[in-house]
Amino acid sequence: MALINGFHLKNIRGDVLGGLTAAVVALPLALAFGNAALGPGGAIYGLYGAVVVGFLAALFGGTPAQVSGPTGPMSVTVAGVVASLAAVGVPRDLSAGEILPLVMAAVVIGGLFQILFGLLRLGKYITLVPYSVVSGFMSGIGVIIITLQIGPLLGISTRGGVLESLSTLFNNFEPNGAAIAVAAMTLAIVFLTPRKISQWVPSPLLALLIVTPLSILLFGDSSLDRIGAIPEGGLSLSLPDPSLGNFFPIILKAGLVLAVLGAIDSLLTSLVADNISQTRHNSDRELIGQGIGNAVAGIFTGLPGAGATMRTVINVKSGGSTPISGMVHSVVLLFVLVGAGPLASQIPTALLAGILIKVGLDIIDWGFLLRAHKLSLKTASVMYGVLFMTVFWDLIWAVLVGVFIANMLTIDSITETQLEGMEADNPFDSSSNNNAANAQLPSDEKALLDRCAGEVMLFRLKGPLSFGAAKGITERMMLVRNYKVLILDITDVPRLGVTATLAIEDMVQEALSNSRKAYVAGATGRVKDRLAKFGVDVIGTRKEALIAAIDNLNG
Repeated sequence: MALINGFHLKNIRGDVLGGLTAAVVALPLALAFGNAALGPGGAIYGLYGAVVVGFLAALFGGTPAQVSGPTGPMSVTVAGVVASLAAVGVPRDLSAGEILPLVMAAVVIGGLFQILFGLLRLGKYITLVPYSVVSGFMSGIGVIIITLQIGPLLGISTRGGVLESLSTLFNNFEPNGAAIAVAAMTLAIVFLTPRKISQWVPSPLLALLIVTPLSILLFGDSSLDRIGAIPEGGLSLSLPDPSLGNFFPIILKAGLVLAVLGAIDSLLTSLVADNISQTRHNSDRELIGQGIGNAVAGIFTGLPGAGATMRTVINVKSGGSTPISGMVHSVVLLFVLVGAGPLASQIPTALLAGILIKVGLDIIDWGFLLRAHKLSLKTASVMYGVLFMTVFWDLIWAVLVGVFIANMLTIDSITETQLEGMEADNPFDSSSNNNAANAQLPSDEKALLDRCAGEVMLFRLKGPLSFGAAKGITERMMLVRNYKVLILDITDVPRLGVTATLAIEDMVQEALSNSRKAYVAGATGRVKDRLAKFGVDVIGTRKEALIAAIDNLNG
């Protein structure tokens, strides 16, 4: 295994250009996500996260062209951590110095969980989350981002989650004209900038460069909330707080949520990167890389990150194809942090809110949201359910409940298909049972079955049999009494679940308890091994079983 996945120097020019372009896009987003996650004074921590996570995830990750950094889902999750800690009495203001070390402890724990996920090779399972759940979750994140930015957009200070933020907004509805003007200019730039310009200078950065000096010129320092003073010295270590133990259950849960959502976010972006770069990522290595990046980011007070779709796409389209591009992106941001960090203190929070409104609208899966009900009502119900649970209940529970319901619906659909096939081959009407089986047999086996004179029940099973198929097997158990010999044909069964195996065992036992002879025929490989573990004897082929049945009847 290569030390750095996908590393080579053959595309150095494209990687440098891709990383530079991605950094230009990442700068305003990192500041905006930091402010959204941690509140006033939090913007710079988003930039710290972009530097650390972006560099280490590229260095140790499994998706060569991916660019990582703070994202919408991760910033929303961190905002939830802040709200949870504030609810148990931790001062929310960063200036108090109490909440930041606790949040960063959760970030470190989240990174360690992600490393564990990678070591346990869970990457392939995380990517199996149904699209309806992913779509509902991401759309919910988009709605949360938009909702939480309405207050800052209007110059109204809001805190907490969606409901608390809306409640504060309505109870203290005193819009700030200067903030609205800044927000309006920002929205106009991010939505209306011609493509010919935005492909060279991303619209969020353009808004940052144009609106910030205009806000200083037009409104001065007094009438607008700005992101505030930047801590001196750049990146700094954040050692564990002695009070950590008092809040450990909250921090542990928060770390797990950050790990799971970061893993889903990153691996979905990895799939996008594979598609546009014609490569194949390593899911488990990507989780380890993201985990290392987030764990170290927490130590350096950086916001947690994940694979960022827009930055990754821009990187690839600008020529980036190896981890060098992601590392260049972080180095560029580090130079900006050191050289222009103090200038960032004048950025209005209303400007960042305007940028995040655009981000939130882009995150919402409009294409699927507006037509899901035409494709499948069940799928639409899952998606809308996950969306509402994400917005109004809990991020992780929304995903867990959504995955459970989506998988149950899938199992129901598979079971229905299995039972339909079982009914076609083995109808309940005992007089037509062997007629259905006979019609699909080779001529020599038909002749053998005809010689049995209706004394043999040929029960054919096809396809993978899950626990849902056990119902159809059990329902036909009583038919055994109408025959002298039972032949269970599983020649066309490639996989057999434990519950279906137990149902087959019960059917054989039912035949034996009624003094009937039973043969299980055609099992091979894993299916045969599983039946053997349950003590079910298997005869070689269906033809051999028919010959044995005739011998039994004649004997």
